[in-house]
Amino acid sequence: MFRGQQTVDLIGIMLSKKGLYWVDQLQQFVQSYDLPALRDYWSYLDRRLFSRLEDVYRPTVNKLKTSLFRYYLVHAVQTCRNDKAQEFFLKQASELQNQAEWKDWFVLPFLPAPDSNPTFATYFSRQWTDTFIVSLHNFLSVLFQFILNFEAECLRSSLIQEENESLRHKLFALQAESSRMKKEELEVEQAAVHHKLPAYVANMDRLGDSELDMTCSQRSTAHSLQSRGGFLSSFLSQSKKGPSRPAHPSGASPTQTGSMLLGKKEPTNHQSAKGKEGTGSCKDGKSHFSGFVAGESSSLQQRQKRLQEHGKERKELLSKGTFQGQSAEKKTDISTAETEPCSELHAEQTESSTKMPASSAEAVVVRQEQPFIVLSQEEYGEHHSSIMYCRVDCSGRRVASLDVDGVIKVWSFNPIMQTKASSISKSPLLSLEWATKRDRLLLLGSGVGTVRLYDTEAKKNLCEISIDEDMPRILSLACSPSGASFVCSAAAQSPISHMDFSAVSYGGKSMNQVPGKLLLWDTKTMKQQLQFSLEPEPIAINCTAFNHNGNLLVTGAADGIVRLFDMQQHECAMSWKAHDGEVYSVEFSYDENTVYSIGEDGKFIQWNIHKSGLKVSEYDLPSEATGPFILSGYSGYKQVQFPRGRLFAFDSEGNYMLTCSSTGGVIFKLNGEEKVLESCLSLGGHRAPVVTVDWSTAMDCGTCLTASMDGKIKLTTLLAQKS
Repeated sequence: MFRGQQTVDLIGIMLSKKGLYWVDQLQQFVQSYDLPALRDYWSYLDRRLFSRLEDVYRPTVNKLKTSLFRYYLVHAVQTCRNDKAQEFFLKQASELQNQAEWKDWFVLPFLPAPDSNPTFATYFSRQWTDTFIVSLHNFLSVLFQFILNFEAECLRSSLIQEENESLRHKLFALQAESSRMKKEELEVEQAAVHHKLPAYVANMDRLGDSELDMTCSQRSTAHSLQSRGGFLSSFLSQSKKGPSRPAHPSGASPTQTGSMLLGKKEPTNHQSAKGKEGTGSCKDGKSHFSGFVAGESSSLQQRQKRLQEHGKERKELLSKGTFQGQSAEKKTDISTAETEPCSELHAEQTESSTKMPASSAEAVVVRQEQPFIVLSQEEYGEHHSSIMYCRVDCSGRRVASLDVDGVIKVWSFNPIMQTKASSISKSPLLSLEWATKRDRLLLLGSGVGTVRLYDTEAKKNLCEISIDEDMPRILSLACSPSGASFVCSAAAQSPISHMDFSAVSYGGKSMNQVPGKLLLWDTKTMKQQLQFSLEPEPIAINCTAFNHNGNLLVTGAADGIVRLFDMQQHECAMSWKAHDGEVYSVEFSYDENTVYSIGEDGKFIQWNIHKSGLKVSEYDLPSEATGPFILSGYSGYKQVQFPRGRLFAFDSEGNYMLTCSSTGGVIFKLNGEEKVLESCLSLGGHRAPVVTVDWSTAMDCGTCLTASMDGKIKLTTLLAQKS
């Protein structure tokens, strides 16, 4: 314990000395009036230490910087170096003139007795100087300890990532081993087919009494009747004869032969076939049959003896044989009078029966080798009405969700699912979007023509701006990747209600094409920068999306037109008719050479942005993936919701797409040559239709969000299998 305590004391002394060293350096620059060195050293500390702090500590750093510069000025005035004070304001004027805390300090060099002035008297006291020096020393010491912990955390994080990678490889290895073991089990089951039972034992289990008598008597009289022709010669094995003989044994029809080969239990037909064979084999068939009956009577005792001897063997063999083995033996051992072509046909059937388990094994392997492994699926159930929007922030740590009652929930899911902020809007909300740079901020568009900036940490509205009273519905919001601006889509009131089912019945396509406008706003000043031109006429924009650098903006409108805007020139670069009816959702592809769109016509289309209106691919989606979404209840009640949020989302490489369905999210594979989308994985978990999805790839494991009309949100964590 003493050594441990001594080590802790040494670390504390080292941290204290390090903070004291930095403070001494700053004091030396102040006492020598070296303003450039003071500024450079503070910039060095800012670059090496302060930049690693969270945003909540930034105001503290700014206050210490302000106090340090004031300490420099006070020291210059106290030592009668007003020239250094004036030099300070000349060099720092451009930086300080817009800061409110420095407004009264520009007069300091010209005051005759600043230490007696009420504004500056506090700063000339010994108490303020000592307090500032101690505060700066403590802050730097604690910060240095934090940096040491930061380096340790980085090392720990890298070790955890390596461990996760090794566990990933182990998981894939175990999966391959499981697949191999299942293949071996199937091969063992196939090998059981080759375990043959004796012909007479296998046939005993399914033959009738008369056929059993014939089979047993055949075994006892085979040698004595080999020289006879007609019926008896047809009953003996003819596989030794030439394979070129076309006739079926004993005049049996091909249908009867086929039924025997398939091993069906048809004793009545089989007996009638035997009777026909006895009458139509040859002219002296009656005498041969009489001889056969006499041979049967003489060998009755021998037959009973044989049955008793093989009774136990029959039971043992039948108990060990599997169902496949029994069926295969029933197919192969019908009688000893089969011809060579029949033997070949039986061999083909046996081969096909052994191939079927192999094909099923391959199907199992395909299912196991899916592109994603579902690690977990959790449910967020804080909403009590249908979800409209559900979005993950840029960091992939928090989710913002909005329901039709205007309830906003901000929640995290790592390491546990926890609600961080909750708010209820008095006015209806129609759109939601995360701010890009300061991901603690949310943009909320209402149904009364306003946009709010909501702080999720302070849990309050920072500001609220009015867009247009004539176009009160804010249908879509999209923040640029730089965070400097956002686009806002405003539309007039719709002549039909989006919650009215009659709109679906009477086709609300043309009725819902209301006027609208697309605006660009500055995020910092919250002022409108410009209004985009919408050709051929102003129309409501339903969905918007930026590319990775914010130079391009794609929109989908109620008139079915997709428009591509150049954000550097602030004009529409191209537009084309994309869908019959409204465009519900648009997104850029992974390489950003194409855009995808989903429309009211149920089409999922990929468009080339280098050639206006050129289709790359087109797929038909079910209505449960495109909307309108319908939730049926008791007594014919139906709740209808038109699409608001994202209807599809891509994985990190753009090869797979997540869409809505009636029971959960469905992942499809893209870039396939087939004209039908290939379903790879169904996430499931929902009892109501899913109305919006999102797919976050900010973390190592992909996070899929699926939100439904019953207010439930499923968070599914996927692990991509790397080839």
